[in-house]
Amino acid sequence: MKIIVTGSLGNISKPLAQELLQKGHEVIIISTSADKKGDIEALGAIAAIGSLQNTQFLTDTFIGADVVYAMIPPNFAVQDPLAYYELVGNSYAKAIEQAGVKRVVNLSSWGAHLAEGTGVIVGSHRVEQIFNKLRAVAVTYLRPCSFYYNLFHYIDMIKNAGIIGTNYGGEDKIVMVSTQDIASAAAEEIELPTTVKKIRYIASDERSCNEIATVLGTAIGKPDLKWLTFTDEQVKEAMEKNGVQPQIADLLVELNAAIHSGLMREDYDLHQPAGMGKVKLEDFAKEFAAAFN
Repeated sequence: MKIIVTGSLGNISKPLAQELLQKGHEVIIISTSADKKGDIEALGAIAAIGSLQNTQFLTDTFIGADVVYAMIPPNFAVQDPLAYYELVGNSYAKAIEQAGVKRVVNLSSWGAHLAEGTGVIVGSHRVEQIFNKLRAVAVTYLRPCSFYYNLFHYIDMIKNAGIIGTNYGGEDKIVMVSTQDIASAAAEEIELPTTVKKIRYIASDERSCNEIATVLGTAIGKPDLKWLTFTDEQVKEAMEKNGVQPQIADLLVELNAAIHSGLMREDYDLHQPAGMGKVKLEDFAKEFAAAFN
């Protein structure tokens, strides 16, 4: 098959492209950076360099594709992240229609069933709504849970304050996922024939924040590491002091609050995956320790 992979050589897109290439597919990787062209070609893929907001570029690239793997690269430099999601989502949708693509695998997120109350994840919801309007296009919405690598953000806090803390924590249970497990699920869905729109949740492990702190703490030689719960206001203030734009801080705090309340996982709990991924918290803890040290 001829498969378009977006997301350049990111944490999901690179292993996804490698798996598809190993299976003999023709893979075209879209990247905004011309500097990535050589690395993409070294994998055995074809590089397409251009902007996801350039609908004509996408259309030209999508022509003849059997499947498009469509993700929205995070961009916290924009003033309005939700508008950015819609902009890229609409660009994708127009190109998919104009190029005659019939099969799409979209990287969405847990919590994307909600139109409000989940911060930046509302952007994923809006993209799903845009893709739902595509006629005669089979779309699989991949809804991974909280990425393990989000935990890297706490490294400086652990080093400086000796704790993990945000506006969720303690006994709050977090469903986590490895980018490798997401890539494997995406590859499965790309090869799976279907003519309908469907949703697939992806998860690797589930632990309380206290358990996560203990596992990570043990891996870095701090077995008594604690995960504290702060107020929304405290976290927003800390983010803004660290240079996060107020609008972005509001969205991130709202996302964390949705994890704390259980809002993020309510649809996941009703449609849990048949099995968890291979990469467990203890596996990720080795990566965390390597980054910490």
